[in-house]
Amino acid sequence: MLRYCIASTLCLAAVPAAAQETAPPPPVTVTGNVALVSDYRFRGVSQSDEEIAVQGGVTITHESGFYGGFWGSNLSGWGTFGGANIELDLIGGYKRTIGNGTVDVGLTWYMYPGGAANTDFAEPYAKVSGTLGPATLLAGVAYAPKQRALGNFSNTPESRGQSQDNLYLWGDTSVGIPTTKMTAKAHIGYSKGNPGLGPNGTSVTPTGEYWDWLVGLDYVVGPLTFGAAYVDTDISNREAAYLQPNFSRTKNGESIANGKILFSISAAF
Repeated sequence: MLRYCIASTLCLAAVPAAAQETAPPPPVTVTGNVALVSDYRFRGVSQSDEEIAVQGGVTITHESGFYGGFWGSNLSGWGTFGGANIELDLIGGYKRTIGNGTVDVGLTWYMYPGGAANTDFAEPYAKVSGTLGPATLLAGVAYAPKQRALGNFSNTPESRGQSQDNLYLWGDTSVGIPTTKMTAKAHIGYSKGNPGLGPNGTSVTPTGEYWDWLVGLDYVVGPLTFGAAYVDTDISNREAAYLQPNFSRTKNGESIANGKILFSISAAF
């Protein structure tokens, strides 16, 4: 944004155009996004019972690199996270550019309003991103320390009060397709943690260990981005059947962790 003088004619007459300066960025910026997705997949597993989800979030960033914000999505309800219909993530962290790359460390607090107790959990993360030729690359690690919400609970007295942790490693890449408004993208992730369902169906690695991946395309039209992607996991049909009572209403008996093409419409502001 150009600096404007009140008496603009006098200012332009007195100062050469080449000397006009751009205003420095504001100390605080606010950004946000909204999206409509055909299925909310969290690390490859549907959280919306393979139904449409509305999602969005806001981030406030200070010039120092510290930021905070929130992100939310509707869920399937049913047995997931104690019957919660909404996921609300509170996010805070610090991002800094180092050389040609960016380092980002922070924490996500996963909340499930309206659900039962012992479903919320915290997960610190660290990400490193940069470019290599035309490609944008990102590598990340998220580690949720031992928490009761992630415990492998059962109906036995020995399982009460149990706490477990969870590790997630992932990598993302995107490449713009020359002479088009399209971007190719890919993702791969590895989960290792609680081999079961926590209290009220809480779990981020419900089978104990698995891989998830995604390949897709984004197409920009004005302020909107249209996306299509194929997402899948290596969770077997037998393991997926174990998930169904808590993670899906099993309307058609289909796995909620199988390969599927997803569609999305999103906008950033």
